[in-house]
Amino acid sequence: MDRKKDTAQLAFENFYLPFGGQLRGENRWVILAGHIPWDQAQEAYGENFCDDNGSPAKSARIALGALLIKERLGASDRETVDQIRENPYLQYFLGFKEYQDQPPFDASLMTHFRKRFDPVMLNQVNESIVARAKADEAPKPANDTKDEDDDSASPAPKGPLIVEAPCTPADITCPTDLRLLNAAREKSEEMIDAMHAPAVGGGPKPRTYRQKACRAYLSIAKQKKPGYKKIRKAIGQQLRYLRRNLGSIDRMIRDGLLGLLNKRLYRLLLVIQELYRQQHWMYHHRTHSIPDRLVSLYQPHVRPIVRGKVKSPVEFGAKVSISLVEGYGFVEKIGWDAYNESCDLIEQIEGYRQRLGFYPASVHVDQIYRTRANRRYCKEKGIRLSGPPLGKPIREAALRKEQQRRRRQDEIDRIAVEGKFGQGKRRFSLARIMTKLARTSEVAITITFMVMNLEKILSAIVFLLRVWPWLPRCRQSSSPRETTRTPNIVAAAA
Repeated sequence: MDRKKDTAQLAFENFYLPFGGQLRGENRWVILAGHIPWDQAQEAYGENFCDDNGSPAKSARIALGALLIKERLGASDRETVDQIRENPYLQYFLGFKEYQDQPPFDASLMTHFRKRFDPVMLNQVNESIVARAKADEAPKPANDTKDEDDDSASPAPKGPLIVEAPCTPADITCPTDLRLLNAAREKSEEMIDAMHAPAVGGGPKPRTYRQKACRAYLSIAKQKKPGYKKIRKAIGQQLRYLRRNLGSIDRMIRDGLLGLLNKRLYRLLLVIQELYRQQHWMYHHRTHSIPDRLVSLYQPHVRPIVRGKVKSPVEFGAKVSISLVEGYGFVEKIGWDAYNESCDLIEQIEGYRQRLGFYPASVHVDQIYRTRANRRYCKEKGIRLSGPPLGKPIREAALRKEQQRRRRQDEIDRIAVEGKFGQGKRRFSLARIMTKLARTSEVAITITFMVMNLEKILSAIVFLLRVWPWLPRCRQSSSPRETTRTPNIVAAAA
């Protein structure tokens, strides 16, 4: 049941502390609480529940706020609940009226919070956060009417757009063929045990040769550098053991024993059958490539993404198309297949136009985006696409030097998106997505970019709060050149 709650922001002066004292208005959690559209999140979050049945659910502010706290602190689900219980500022951030010394919810609810949110809805909340921050940074003057009345044409392109499609690695082990087959064989033995458990003493259990299979696997896994022939021989052995187990499971299913498997084992059975088909085909065709290749039993949605990097040429996780606009990151698309990201450029440019009302003046992209279709589209819209143009090199030395300077500047400008994703990997959780389901992983990725945008907003506000006491002194002692910058800072702080 959806709990209809008042999502209006509580003044921090009215937050009751039983041990005395008062919350500070310049605290980071108090500041962030005023920059998140809780009403918008509650409206979409309430669609998951009915109005009259069931126990009241936690509000969207508690659910979304808990996910934001977890990502910003880099804590586990249990640690997040403990931090909320111990910190009054975090309880104010979640919308509590007063401090309470009891856990607000069980740590297991964090998983349900991630399941109830939709990545599309979170992207809309993220855009609302950025739109509100940009409106506060640069308020539109009252006398600024521009040419809207006397010019019916679309506004001229303005601003840069930076686009990138990195990979967010999932929390899986290195998916070698031998390791996957051994794990699948062990799980198939567990299924045979579960299906034969009611018939213990009434008939023989199907043979699995698990001890011989385990010794055969360990004899290769313990070697530091086994050769190609030894690995291939071990893969063939594990395939035969797995084929025998799957045959026994099929016979037991025909006897009506499938209902003895729980939901987790039944799901694994479907994954193992597909894994055996892929590995059997690759073994007999002597190849290591197949469409939709499985690399994890527990996360079958994960696919290998070839990146070509020196440290990790192949990554296993989701491919995320992001746009960077004035330092704010937006998640445009999350895909689990190794798709060509150049097909998303036109959609990302149109998304830029929907957010700001005009096309970007320049688009800074990698080489893979510079297709003829994208070049043609950018030329029609008056957008400059970074990188060298098509055709013969320019002969004039001055023009060629200017072109090289612009290319170099485009490369420097594109570093910002690399830094943004580096922040997500080093400071936050993009280096390893710990969630196991495809939907919860997409929610975790979207939450990370939302937190990074909030961090950018918070850093700007904290900077202004630190500079504000020094402004009168700077106006008195600064030079005429420096005093011209002071009104801009004052206007931004106001």
